[in-house]
Amino acid sequence: MPRIILLTGFAPVGDERSNPSWEVASQLEGRKFNGLAVKSMRLPVNCRRASQAVIDAITTLAPAAVVGLGQAGGRPTLSLEKVAMNLADPRADRERDGGLQAKPVIARGPDAYFTRLPLAAILRALKRHDIPAALSLSAGVYVCNTVMYSALHTLRRRRTPAGFIHLPYEAAQAAHHRAVASMSLGTMTAGVEIALETIARTL
Repeated sequence: MPRIILLTGFAPVGDERSNPSWEVASQLEGRKFNGLAVKSMRLPVNCRRASQAVIDAITTLAPAAVVGLGQAGGRPTLSLEKVAMNLADPRADRERDGGLQAKPVIARGPDAYFTRLPLAAILRALKRHDIPAALSLSAGVYVCNTVMYSALHTLRRRRTPAGFIHLPYEAAQAAHHRAVASMSLGTMTAGVEIALETIARTL
C-alpha cells in the first residue's frame, strides 16, 4: 500500500448546501505531495460518528500524516489549529458557551493535545503565496475539535504528523449570510495544497 496523507472534510452543516472542507478535500483526492498520495474522507457532522470514523481510518490505513479540514464560518483566514481539547458538545448551538456542557472526547484521556503539524513552516509558506492565514488556539468544542483530538489521541504513540485547519465560508455560501468573511474555493484549495506540500517535505 502506498504511503498516504489522510485528508478529512465534513458534510454540509445544518441548512448549508455545501461545506468548503469537503469541497477542498475531494478536489485533492489522489494528488501526490513528495511521493505521498492524498486519501480524502468525508466525515459526518456528528461528534461520536466522526470520532469513530477517523479512529477507524487511522487504524486501517496507517497514514504518514493526518490533516483535518473544517468550516469556521465568520473567520476571514485559514486557521491553523494549535490545540485540541478533550471536550465535545454534540450540539453546535451550544458551542458559544465555551464547552460548559461538553463531555470528554475520550474518557480519561489527557486534557489536551498539541498539533503535530509544522505550523510555523506552513504559515510562512502561505504568507509567501499571499494566502490569508493565522494560528488559532481553539478548535472549539464541537465536531472539528472532536476529530482533531481523536486523531492525535489515536496517534499518541507514533510520530505521525497530525492536526487541523479551519476554512472560512466559501464565497457562494457567504451570499446567504450578512456581512460575513469568505474566501474563494480556489484560494482555499491552493492554501491546503501548500500546507500538504510543507508537511510532506518534513517527512
